[in-house]
Parts: sequence; structure tokens; C-alpha cells
Amino acid sequence: MPHSRRPNRDADPIVASPDKKAFLLRIDPQLWAELERLASADLRSVNAQIEFLLREALERRGLRTKTAGRSRAGRP
Repeated sequence: MPHSRRPNRDADPIVASPDKKAFLLRIDPQLWAELERLASADLRSVNAQIEFLLREALERRGLRTKTAGRSRAGRP
């Protein structure tokens, strides 16, 4: 009898905007907790907070993305 894989019940389904690249990220739990804290303080989702921080880091290095002007991405 072939071995069947049990579905990962802990994994959330990936729901992404069609114009965004979806990927999995392994991250230290303490770093995740800090991202959650920052995101909450800025009224953003953790995903939007990560995107904001990445854009901010790119801008500090003198790099800009097409949507870098949207520095408030994820805010209501």
C-alpha cells in the first residue's frame, strides 16, 4: 500500500493578490512576535509590515521599486 501524505492542517491556504508574488518564509518566532507588535502599532497586517520594512531598507540603499511611493501600504 502506498504511503499517503497527511495534509498539513496547521497551514493557512495561500491567498494572494494576483499582482503580488506569494512565497513561504521561515522566520524566528521572536522576530515574528516583534513584527506582529510593530504591525499592530502601525495598524498594518504583518505581511504589509514586512513589505513596508523591505521597501524602507531598499530606499536606504538608494533603490526604489515601481510602487516604492506607497510607503503606507497596508494601512486603512
